[in-house]
Amino acid sequence: MGMLDGKVALVTGAARGTGEATVRLFAAEGAKVVLGDVLDERAGQVAKELGDAARFVHLDVTREDEWRRAVDLAVSAFGRLDVLVNNAGVLLLASIADTSLADFERVVRVNQTGTFLGMRAVIEPMKKAGGGSIVNVSSVDGRTAKNGAVAYVGSKWAVRGMTRVAALELGKFNIRVNAVCPTAGSGEMIAPFVPQGVDLEVAQAYDWKVLPGQRKRTIADRIEDVARFVAFLASDATSSCTGSDFPIDGGNTAGVIVRHAPGA
Repeated sequence: MGMLDGKVALVTGAARGTGEATVRLFAAEGAKVVLGDVLDERAGQVAKELGDAARFVHLDVTREDEWRRAVDLAVSAFGRLDVLVNNAGVLLLASIADTSLADFERVVRVNQTGTFLGMRAVIEPMKKAGGGSIVNVSSVDGRTAKNGAVAYVGSKWAVRGMTRVAALELGKFNIRVNAVCPTAGSGEMIAPFVPQGVDLEVAQAYDWKVLPGQRKRTIADRIEDVARFVAFLASDATSSCTGSDFPIDGGNTAGVIVRHAPGA
C-alpha cells in the first residue's frame, strides 16, 4: 500500500529534474499522475514509462486555456483531482543592471503567474473531490537572496506569499496549500549559466555548514529528497499542514554558526 493510493495528481515541469522525480515517486506510491510540460517528447516518454498510471499533456503554465485542458484531462482520465504540484520554473542569472524588462517579466510569468493560474485552475475540481493538496515549489532563494538573480529571487519569494494567501482562502474547502524551498531543481536549468570548465555539481553546491555530509550528495540525491517531501505534503499524513513553507536545504538557511561559540 502506497501513501498516495487513490490520489490523482497534476505535476508541472514534469519532464526532468524535480518534476520527473516527483511523478515517478507518486506513481510508485499509488497515485495516478498527469505530467504537464512544454517538453513534449521528453515528458511523453516519462509518461509512457509509467504506463496506465500516467498521462501527458502539453502545458505552458502561463496560458489559462492550457491549464483548463490539463485539469480536464486529469478529471476525464482518472475521475478526480486531489493534488497539484506547481513545479515548473525558469532561471535567470543576471545583475539588476543587465536584466531587461522582457527577461524579468518572462521569469515572473512562468514562476509566479504560472503558480497563480495553477492554484486557481484546480479549486473547483478539488472542491468536488472533497479537498486536496497544493504544493508550490519555491526555492532556498525564496527564503534568502543572492546577487545576480533579481527576477528569480523575487518570483520565488512571491510564491511563498501566494501560498499563504491561498491556504487562508482555500482552507474552508479542505484544500491545503504549502510550499517547499529546495536548493536543487534541475541540472539542465542551471547549466546555461555555468562558466565553461566549472563542474555542474560544484556550481550547485551550497555551504553546508550544518550538515557537512551533504557536500558529498549529488544534485540527483537532493532532487530525490525534494520529491519525497512533496509526496509527504501531498499525502494524508500532513492533513494538519497548510500555509507553511519548508526548506529542504541541509540547514543552509537556519542561521549562522559562530565557530568560537559553545556547541560549534
